[in-house]
Amino acid sequence: MEKHESDYNMLDWWKKVVLKNYANFSGRARRAEYWYFALCNFLIIIPFYIMGIAGAASESTGLSILGLSVYGLVALATLVPGLAVTVRRLHDLNKSGWYYFIGLIPLVGPIILLVWLFTDGDRFSNNYGDDPKNFDATPEFDFETKTH
Repeated sequence: MEKHESDYNMLDWWKKVVLKNYANFSGRARRAEYWYFALCNFLIIIPFYIMGIAGAASESTGLSILGLSVYGLVALATLVPGLAVTVRRLHDLNKSGWYYFIGLIPLVGPIILLVWLFTDGDRFSNNYGDDPKNFDATPEFDFETKTH
């Protein structure tokens, strides 16, 4: 039985991004999906980086090679899902995925991108799909009805 997204934990979000949406650049990703993926990915990858640095500091070549090799492999394996979830996160704000490259502008670009990644997405449907938070309820508006 599949869990509902309201019951997801950090690892469930990571698995959704990496296993179910590996190279899915279409649609929208809510903040929880993006930030839980980023946090879980960081927690998976940082111990191998520390192992590699500790091995280099203690002149243990084997430990250094092992740690940095696994770090590199995990980073490479999660590169495409990371890009995809970032593009989908920008889609949630009704922005093109090409806005990702605003992060290349020195100093200002990464700050703007970070603010956008923290910003709540559009509450209703936009050019990239329905609201991922509220996919069960589609709001209907009747502008013809007058209430007094």
